[in-house]
Amino acid sequence: MKVNFKSLLLLVAVVLITESTSAQTKAGYTNLFDGKTLNGWKRLAGKAEYTTANGVITGTAVLNSGNTFLVTEKEYGDFILELDAKTESDLTNSGIQVRSHYDPAGHAGKGLVYGRQCEIDPSDRKWTGGIYDEGRRDWLYPLELNAKAKSAWKNGRYNHIKIECIGNTTKTWINGVAAAFVVDTIDNSGFIGLQVHGIDKPEQAGKKVFFKNIQIKTTNLKPQPFPGNIYVVNLQPNSLSAYEKQDGWKLLFDGKTSSGWRSANTMSFPEKGWEVKDGMISVLGANGGEAANGGDIITTDEYSAFDLSFDFKMSRGANSGVKYFVTLSEKTTGSAIGLEYQVLDDAVHPDAKLGRDGDRTLASLYDLIPADKQARFVHPIGAWNTGRIVVYPNNHVEHYLNGIKVLEYDRGSPEYRKLVAISKYKVWKSFGEAKKGHILLQDHGFDVSYRNIKIRPLN
Repeated sequence: MKVNFKSLLLLVAVVLITESTSAQTKAGYTNLFDGKTLNGWKRLAGKAEYTTANGVITGTAVLNSGNTFLVTEKEYGDFILELDAKTESDLTNSGIQVRSHYDPAGHAGKGLVYGRQCEIDPSDRKWTGGIYDEGRRDWLYPLELNAKAKSAWKNGRYNHIKIECIGNTTKTWINGVAAAFVVDTIDNSGFIGLQVHGIDKPEQAGKKVFFKNIQIKTTNLKPQPFPGNIYVVNLQPNSLSAYEKQDGWKLLFDGKTSSGWRSANTMSFPEKGWEVKDGMISVLGANGGEAANGGDIITTDEYSAFDLSFDFKMSRGANSGVKYFVTLSEKTTGSAIGLEYQVLDDAVHPDAKLGRDGDRTLASLYDLIPADKQARFVHPIGAWNTGRIVVYPNNHVEHYLNGIKVLEYDRGSPEYRKLVAISKYKVWKSFGEAKKGHILLQDHGFDVSYRNIKIRPLN
C-alpha cells in the first residue's frame, strides 16, 4: 500500500496541536483557566507542584507529600463543569473537587480539603467517574455500582469529564458515558479543585497529571438525562428521586409507618419488639433471643427478580439479617427460613467465628458463601451501612456492602446446591429456589435499625 507521508505528517501535527491547545469555549460557558497562568486559582494542603504551559495545567507528584489541590478562589453552587484530563501513569491517582471546602487546622495544621470528588483512577480498579468524599465520608459512589462505566476512561490520552451539580444531585460522565449519580444532603456550594494524590513510593515521584479546557456553566442550567438502570446513591432518608421513580424504584418503608410490613407469624404488624421512630424501623433488643420478642417481619408483597437496597445501623454485638425468597412454607419455631444477607457485628458476636470460612459474617450469604470485604469499606458500629441484594431474572445474585460487590452466585446451579448440601439448610428441599418470596427483617434479639429500604423489580 502506498503511504502519503505528507498526509501522515499533517495528521501527526494536527494531533499534537489538539493535545496542546485549548478547545473553543462552549456557548454559555466561561473558562476557569486562561491557558497561560494560574490566576483565579490557589494551591492548598500538600507539596505537589502545579505549572502551566501550552494551555495545560500540569500537576507533578512530590514524594512524601499529602494530597495537594489547586482550587478556585471563587465558590460555586449550581453548575455544569467540563474539562479534559490525562494521567501520565496508572500510578497517578487524581480527582476533581466540587462544592468543596478547606480547614487550615486539619491534618495537624497541614490543612485539610474536604468535599465531593469525581475520581480519576487509571489503575486496574477503574473507578474513574466514581464519587469520593475527600477528607470526610470516604466513598459515596464506588464505580462497582455502575460497572459498565469502568471502561470509559482511556489511559495515555485526554479524557473528557463532565460533572453536573444542580440542586442536591451530583452526576458524572466520562467520555460521554454516564458514570455516577449521588443525591446528597450537604454542601450546596464550595470551590472546585484539581488534585494530585499524595505519594510515599519513590517510583511514583515526578508522575504527572494534566488538565485543560476547564469550562463552567452557571446559568440556564438544564440537567442532562441519565440512561436508565443505573443505581442512585440517595442519601436523603426514605426518599426517592424523580429518576429513581421513573426507573421503577419503590420504597418498602415510608419512614413513618409500618405500612407494607407484617409479622412473619400473623397478618398484622407485631405489637411489641419493633419500633417505627425518627425515620427508622427498628428491632428492639431482647438479650439475643432469636424471634423471642416481636419476631421477624416480612413484606406483604412477594418478589422474584429485584434490586433491593437498605441502610442498617447496628448496636455493639448485634445480630440480624435481611432474608429473601421467604415463603413461610418451612415450619420453624425460630426465625423464618430464607436466603439471608447477614447483618452482624463481626468483631464481637460469636457467630462470626462459626460456620465455614467466615460464611456467617457481615454481608455473607449466611451459612453458604462468605463476603469478600475490606475493613475500610465497613462502617463502624453506630454508623449507617448500606446493603444491596440484586437478583437477576436468570437467577444470578449479587451482595453489595457500601457500594462494593462482596459476593455473587447462581441460585439453583450445581455449585449452589453443593453448598446447600453441606449447610444447615440441607433439610429443606430446594432451599432458596422458590420463584418468588417475601423480604424479611430478622429479629435476633439485638438492637438494629433499618431505613432507606427500596426495591426495583427486574424483568
